[in-house]
Amino acid sequence: MAKRDYYEVLGVGKTADEKDLKSAFRKLAMQFHPDRNPGNAEAEAKFKEINEAYDCLKDDQKRAAYDRFGHAAFEGGGGGGGAGFNGDFAQTMSDIFENFFGGDFGGRRSSGGRERGADLRYNMEITLEEAYAGKKVEIRVPTTISCEACSGSGAAPGTSAQACRTCGGQGRVRAVQGFFTIERTCPTCQGRGQVIPDPCKKCGGTGQTATEKTLDVAIPAGIEEGTRIRVAGEGEAGARGGPAGDLYIFISIKPHTFFQRDGADVYCRVPISLTTAALGGGFDVPTLSGEKTKVKVPEGTQSGKQFRLRGKGMPVMRTHGHGDLYIQVTVETPRNLTKRQRELLEEFERESSGTTHPESEGFFSKVRDFFDNLGN
Repeated sequence: MAKRDYYEVLGVGKTADEKDLKSAFRKLAMQFHPDRNPGNAEAEAKFKEINEAYDCLKDDQKRAAYDRFGHAAFEGGGGGGGAGFNGDFAQTMSDIFENFFGGDFGGRRSSGGRERGADLRYNMEITLEEAYAGKKVEIRVPTTISCEACSGSGAAPGTSAQACRTCGGQGRVRAVQGFFTIERTCPTCQGRGQVIPDPCKKCGGTGQTATEKTLDVAIPAGIEEGTRIRVAGEGEAGARGGPAGDLYIFISIKPHTFFQRDGADVYCRVPISLTTAALGGGFDVPTLSGEKTKVKVPEGTQSGKQFRLRGKGMPVMRTHGHGDLYIQVTVETPRNLTKRQRELLEEFERESSGTTHPESEGFFSKVRDFFDNLGN
């Protein structure tokens, strides 16, 4: 019976990205897992089919070959020096470039078919107060672990992987094309050098099973927006006993009600009354440590004036220092005046001199001089 299209097996389109593929695979793997369908041969067959499809499409090189040649890209092609050559010139040139520039260098595959597991990303949002103090948090991460039944080998208990007969365990096959001898990835074992004649029933030969991990993570005090925390070895399990990938936690910080952060410094805008600005006074402001601190406002304070509170900002990571807290005051103009308040302000205006509002008096004096010069 002809194999079904791998995209159809996973229920995704040909433009599906890595995230879509992984999501579809996990959903189907949980549905048809042998542990959930004991004795169901049809479910077991579908589970193997799902694993085979995902194993191909998650690998960029395999997926490119499959998109071009379909299942024929992985069908064996005899033994010896000329095994598996399809004769397609463009494919031949692709193999040449792979041999010189790609090969196994920089890839995830290692000897014996062992592959490093995929890295995982976890997005975490915390408050500014939590970023200030640091915290320990428990997270749950969907991932894959090494199959217990086969110890991650992918082979059924009591059996083991065998050297691939097509490539003799080398993972590469050669083909002669005119004056060229072309070496490319073995189509039978996909470069692993080994094949598994009797796959593990629990994991379908992948050596991995889906699960959800619970991890305790420490968020350091002073952490900044966009910081990436690496948790080594907590990514997906490696295929066939390969090393696990890493987990990366990306930190974002919620906007605060009245604090704004700039590196280690924190800014806060505080409105004050006209009389407080003119006569002087003070007010209490909270800090991220949970304490209150007093800000003294001197007589004649202007709108926009900043007060610096040293050491009241964010902790600086990997040091014992702190940034500063900057308080910017804005003078609030009174509204909805009573008759008496209006009379008092009008009386104040009549009694005011140039020394009361020196900046505005100086500005309008310059404006008058400007218009006088235009008239001459």
